[in-house]
Amino acid sequence: MAEIVLFHHALGLTAGIIAFADELRKAGHIVHTPDLFVGHSFNDLAQGMEFVNALGFGEVIKRGEQAVQALPTNLVYAGFSLGVLPAQKLAQTRFGARGALLIGSCVPVAEFGPAWPRELPVQIHAMDADPIFVGEGDIEAARELIAQAKHGELFLYPGDHHVFVDSSLPAYDAEATALLLSRVLAFLSAI
Repeated sequence: MAEIVLFHHALGLTAGIIAFADELRKAGHIVHTPDLFVGHSFNDLAQGMEFVNALGFGEVIKRGEQAVQALPTNLVYAGFSLGVLPAQKLAQTRFGARGALLIGSCVPVAEFGPAWPRELPVQIHAMDADPIFVGEGDIEAARELIAQAKHGELFLYPGDHHVFVDSSLPAYDAEATALLLSRVLAFLSAI
């Protein structure tokens, strides 16, 4: 059993994120889903990003750090898209991290320190034609991170959707999500 902190994407803490967390709970894991937007949610990515830009990426990361202060240190940090920012930072810099699950995004390791902790297991998941993941440089950051990790995997799924795992959104891909979930559960059982 793992204890996981799962950070949401730029649309907020949606029913689809909660449903994904519930799947992990059904497998016996403890899952925390902090609401970094304090009740705000959006139906459109442009609206969500407008809110994020007003808030600031630094504030999103800070809220993620605050969300785990009262939690134990031996956590798996997971994030969807925007939620990768606090997840990756905490995994890379907070003592005791057990693993990282980065879904739909990855930032250069140098953003949070000189190197990825070599022994820290990580999985990165995205679609192979996602215009954000592939077109904005996340895929290169993911490959760099995986190269530094002793136990790192990058999984690319066929398709061009960014937030394909959220069952409450039109971009949801049930087949890709089922495969991703099976890989995540195998990852969690191995750590």
